[in-house]
Amino acid sequence: MNRIFNKMYFIWNAVSSTINTKFIRLKCTLIGVDLGKHSVFHGKPMLYKCNGSSISIGEDCRFRSRIRMNFQAGIMRPCTIETLTRNAKIQIGSGCGFSGTMISAAEKIVIGNNVMCGANTSITDTDWHGIYPNERASKFAKKAPVIIEDNVWLGMNVTILKGSEIGENSVIAANSVVSGKIPRNSLAGGIPARVIKTLEIN
Repeated sequence: MNRIFNKMYFIWNAVSSTINTKFIRLKCTLIGVDLGKHSVFHGKPMLYKCNGSSISIGEDCRFRSRIRMNFQAGIMRPCTIETLTRNAKIQIGSGCGFSGTMISAAEKIVIGNNVMCGANTSITDTDWHGIYPNERASKFAKKAPVIIEDNVWLGMNVTILKGSEIGENSVIAANSVVSGKIPRNSLAGGIPARVIKTLEIN
């Protein structure tokens, strides 16, 4: 019985992913998102592009959003890709994987090639509101570009804040908050994230 259910789920997942991908590819064309070849969408992401902004997604990327029959790896929400201002830019390289990831740009977010984002990761380049009561009505009080270089792995529930830069090959431990610069070839974790060790990369 379990084998039959698994086979049915596999077929359903393949069919729904094909349909979702075709729908999202059409939507990208209509709203002006540059979507590379062979990128696949499992479940429906939230996709919003502000007029005058730009979003580009490389080839062979995978986006996993929570759907009724998919609780893989603790995904609790759909992927969200959104530009918040007219001049905002989101640039995603090729071969990346996202699981319930939120990417929200008011200025610029650049993600390199082969970046892996664990379940429910969040990447934003803005504070959204000021910290003082009289500033909170003004959106996007502070913003600064976010750069994530090639081969970075963000663990489950990681949050990347404005002005952060993560060097290539680095790993950010689950539940960490990055609010600064992490050198290349580093394992980092904590709130705020600090380098735990340097990785020996051949």
